[in-house]
Amino acid sequence: KEEGIWPAIAIGINDIAGTGLYSSEYIVGSYGINKTDFHFGLGWGQLNGSSESFRNPLGRIDNSFYDRTENTEDQGGQFQPSRYFSGETSSPFFGVTHAINEKYLLKLEYDSTLTPGLVGYKSADQDFSFGIDFSPIKNLTIGISAERGNSTSIRISYKNNTTQSKPRYEYKNANHKDTDSNYVRLIRNLNENGIGVNKILEGSDQVGVQISQFRHPNLDVIDEIIKRASYNAGLNKPVKANLTVANLKARTEFDESFEKNSKLIYQRQAKKKFKTNTRLQVRPFLASREEFFKGALMIENISEYSFLDNFFFSSNIKYSLADNFDDLKYPPVDTYPAQVRSDIKDYLINYDEGIIIGRAQFDYYLSPKKNHHTMLTAGILEEMFNGIGFEYLYFKQDSNYAIGFEVFEVKKRDYEMRFGSLDYKNITGHLNFYYRNYGRIPFDAKISYGEYLAGDEGITIDLSRSFANGTKFGIFASFTDVSTEQFGEGSFDKGIYFNIPVFGNLVSYSWRPLTKDPGAKLIRKNTLHDLLIRFRTIN
Repeated sequence: KEEGIWPAIAIGINDIAGTGLYSSEYIVGSYGINKTDFHFGLGWGQLNGSSESFRNPLGRIDNSFYDRTENTEDQGGQFQPSRYFSGETSSPFFGVTHAINEKYLLKLEYDSTLTPGLVGYKSADQDFSFGIDFSPIKNLTIGISAERGNSTSIRISYKNNTTQSKPRYEYKNANHKDTDSNYVRLIRNLNENGIGVNKILEGSDQVGVQISQFRHPNLDVIDEIIKRASYNAGLNKPVKANLTVANLKARTEFDESFEKNSKLIYQRQAKKKFKTNTRLQVRPFLASREEFFKGALMIENISEYSFLDNFFFSSNIKYSLADNFDDLKYPPVDTYPAQVRSDIKDYLINYDEGIIIGRAQFDYYLSPKKNHHTMLTAGILEEMFNGIGFEYLYFKQDSNYAIGFEVFEVKKRDYEMRFGSLDYKNITGHLNFYYRNYGRIPFDAKISYGEYLAGDEGITIDLSRSFANGTKFGIFASFTDVSTEQFGEGSFDKGIYFNIPVFGNLVSYSWRPLTKDPGAKLIRKNTLHDLLIRFRTIN
């Protein structure tokens, strides 16, 4: 509930289907008076650690609220509604924040959290925490806090409104000669604004332009550039554009019959092109049993060479400048049904042994028929696997669904991550169904069924939301024929992933609470669906 005459109200659940170590629920109200905000709430479970706790008020509704189950079903991964908001007692918590001015914010908090002993956190020396936030520039906050009498924390946060920070582009005017024809002016205008022209066709009532090389993030920007470029070139006929990505027909505004009955004005000769980019990159590894954060600061080179418009070689080469992977020593708890991901530490500890090949693969794309797209891939596909594979996708440009399949024969790479390999190999494949909702709550859904890297079979459900500025958030879960007992802690594979544009760069990360072998899929550079919808904004 939003704040009005009465306070804002929020209800929350932590560790809703996990191991139970952090299982807790809360109800909290907040209210602001001038420059000061107050909040007060009640906590259950791990938030019920205050010496000022009192009998659970929800027990007056039903006596079952007094009984909180201590054990977790199936080692986590299962919902247990019977434990939510339950327990013999509940604890109060509260906090106050005061804005000194636009840049400084003071905070005081009474914290009722119990620290789970199995995790190894220190018990609180006191219940109060306090801190100060400093905002040097808009949207950026740096916070320093003294917490619970025994810890100090530093927090840096950057905020942005993904629905408002849509990409903006300022059209650039090109220089022309007096003798230039209208079509030469059109090509030069588009080139000046980052769009390469493959072909121009002139019909009786329209002009067709085929483009494939562009640097813009969505179709709205591309359409606006084409509209202005044709107007500035002096073309009187409307311009229709076909857009191809790696020679895949991503959008078609004129068909083959138009091409047959039109005059060819211009056609670009295919050229071999080489693109490369070297940058600093951080490789994180979160929540290992040795330590919460492990990571490497690397120099990373990403290169691509195009033999043809639809035939590419791409590579990813890395070199670690500094890392703390050497003391990753605890082996995985479970390695069933085959070890394909749980030996991640054996790869990470070799990051400081010289140059690493993250990827070196050939990709060939083809749309043999309208709405039918194919992709053939071979080489070093990721840090842990090399192999060869094929993907097919049926995709209609005006439809919000697509369907296809992929099959890959893969072999496990050795731990030095160069050209050697281990004995393990398998054939993995999936049927894929994609759905994109453009309604009030836009989202992407992907459901795939098939055999995973470790040989288990099952289904993966992936839900995500994308924004025009490049931001993307997603969650996934895989349910396979590996039982919850065989999987162990967590019961099934699941995780989150995100892409966030920060200061012009794209931060990408995928995180699983537990790195296990069931439900593991190839980490692919591109999929056909990703390529074909890349420039179609959903928000």
